Amino acid sequence: MATKAGNAKKRVIISYANLGSDQLEAFKTTYPHGYGESLIRIDKPSGDFFYVVPFETDEISYLVKVDVKIDSKPEEELEKDYYEDDNDEISGAEQIADTSDEDDE
Repeated sequence: MATKAGNAKKRVIISYANLGSDQLEAFKTTYPHGYGESLIRIDKPSGDFFYVVPFETDEISYLVKVDVKIDSKPEEELEKDYYEDDNDEISGAEQIADTSDEDDE
């Protein structure tokens, strides 16, 4: 696959925090419902890694570095965070139910 150097897009890796306002608006337009399904993990030779999201403009093909929080707790511990004691009720469910009742009025 041969392409002319004049026609090739510039390729850039940039942090989400360093996107300009125009780039940020275009990024949000490209991913209006979030970019979770588009994440790509990049592994460094040192064993470290980071995540990027592909994003293209007419002139530049970006890989936008984003922060990703990875749950490191065992699944049992995560469930304890969501459920109170041993009853199968989600923590905070009363507040959610109360808020939705107020919206109906």
